[in-house]
Amino acid sequence: MAVPRPSYPSPSPSPQGGGEPGAVSEAGTKLSCRGVWKLFGPDPAGFLRRLGRAPTPQDLAGSGLIAAVTDVNLDIRAGEIFVIMGLSGSGKSTLVRCLSRLVEPSAGKILFDGRDLLAIPDRELIELRRHRMGMVFQHFALLPHLSVLRNVAFPLEIQGIARDRREARAREMVELVGLKGREHHFPHELSGGQQQRVGIARSLAVEPELWFLDEPFSALDPLIRHEMQSEFLRLQHLLKKTIVFITHDFDEAIRLADRIAIMRDGRIIQVGTAEELIVAPADAYVTEFTRDAPRGRILSARAVMRPLNGATDFAGEISARQRVIDVARALEASDRTFAVVDDAGLPIGAIDRAAVMAVLLDGGRRDATAKA
Repeated sequence: MAVPRPSYPSPSPSPQGGGEPGAVSEAGTKLSCRGVWKLFGPDPAGFLRRLGRAPTPQDLAGSGLIAAVTDVNLDIRAGEIFVIMGLSGSGKSTLVRCLSRLVEPSAGKILFDGRDLLAIPDRELIELRRHRMGMVFQHFALLPHLSVLRNVAFPLEIQGIARDRREARAREMVELVGLKGREHHFPHELSGGQQQRVGIARSLAVEPELWFLDEPFSALDPLIRHEMQSEFLRLQHLLKKTIVFITHDFDEAIRLADRIAIMRDGRIIQVGTAEELIVAPADAYVTEFTRDAPRGRILSARAVMRPLNGATDFAGEISARQRVIDVARALEASDRTFAVVDDAGLPIGAIDRAAVMAVLLDGGRRDATAKA
């Protein structure tokens, strides 16, 4: 029987987004959390019951408890890649383990398709994990005595699926991740990148709706890591899963994410697209966190355009969605102004060589400073 946990409203609005604390997930939202806390130490549940409210830093300082996750509110949309970032010790892995209930939160609500995971019976949670959730972690945890095919089929075997059906499904997944022909190899016969593909195939074998990935590529060398990112994006284009992905690498985040959450000291500091984090950082920490980001690859023409101010004579048109790096060559070769147009083709701003060079040179100065 699930034990009810305290659920506290957030003390004030935050840059996290995610609607009102305690609200049921809206249509289009696959996973939400409301006022989620995870405290480590002696009797955190008793401490929260006695306190009767959300603890303050002063309350925690005298309690002997450590807050790994602090009053987190999030909405993760169906079909998006939602990346959680933060330095070591920021709480990102603990949060993901709370979202999947591998770790029990100390307080709050976690809503999967509008249903609170903390209130469902253990048997139902087990079935949900077996059939609707997938998980991939940094350490592949392949079974060394089983072949690739049997490793991939293993979760289906646990479900009691007949051998012919589970092996047929496993073969499909092995082919999907590009390992056809290696079905009968053992883990020690594979490279690190190939082993990670087996882990991904095994996770996908159960056809999860919600997929948790905790730094799955961080143990790989840079070339294999880039290859696995490309493979991951290819799979997402085909499968359109709802994905919660942890990384500490901002380059990886901007390549993969639809939206990014930045954590610090157990809290979500800001949620937004990579462009939003750079253009409108919530605080100095987010500014510093994104300081070395490749702005030319992230910022769109919309982000750097200036007002039209009645101008009508343009050298050409540029979509507001185009990245600065993609339009740089055309603008650098001209001393004239271009119109920035919206999806309907209507001019909404102007952009010129100076605006593009400001972004590219700013990135160059940041890179030089980082290397100094």
